[in-house]
Amino acid sequence: MKLLSLNLGRPKAVEYTDQAEGVTGIDKRPVDGPVRVAAPGPKGVGGSGLAGDAVCELRHHGGDDQAVYAFAREDLDDWERELRRPLSSGMFGENLTTEGIDVSGAKIGERWRIGSEVVLEVTSGRIPCLTFQGHLGEKGWVRRFTRKGATGAYLRVIEPGEIRAGDPIEIVHRPDHEVTAALQFRAVTLERTLLPKVLAAGDALHPEARETALRYVEKYGGH
Repeated sequence: MKLLSLNLGRPKAVEYTDQAEGVTGIDKRPVDGPVRVAAPGPKGVGGSGLAGDAVCELRHHGGDDQAVYAFAREDLDDWERELRRPLSSGMFGENLTTEGIDVSGAKIGERWRIGSEVVLEVTSGRIPCLTFQGHLGEKGWVRRFTRKGATGAYLRVIEPGEIRAGDPIEIVHRPDHEVTAALQFRAVTLERTLLPKVLAAGDALHPEARETALRYVEKYGGH
């Protein structure tokens, strides 16, 4: 398991975002050198956990609980075959393009050590937005991505440090519950009756995802 590509984005003016200034950082490109990773601060204030990476829409992206976004190269390859077009690492707006690890199958609260310093913790799946659809230029992309359910994973920074492309990834903690990023994603999108199950992930769950599940349980009960 390794970090195949480390990807950063710069602000770019586009027509397909509702961000106030009309810019997005979703177009992420691979970089060679070491990049500092650290908790960026609360959502709405902090952006990306990676130095030099732009998060332009702070209402929905960035912050401590989604400081880093990871996506598996294997899932990009699967989409390449389905879309019949090349997809470079970083194309899905991911900071980390991984090899040899089931990112969507990672458990909420699972911790990865990348290189010798950095430890990250899985918090939730990624909800697709219209900016993602516009960036990819695929009609009906939000629905299509949602149906496939290979969501990738948001992570928070537990131990800061530097990482670079090629660094090994080691799973250093895997919780004993069964709540994966993919299950949490399905629960909040297509199968909301799964929402009570995601609470088994406890405090590791992204606070917004936890609040969504708690509201559901309060309204409908836990079954």
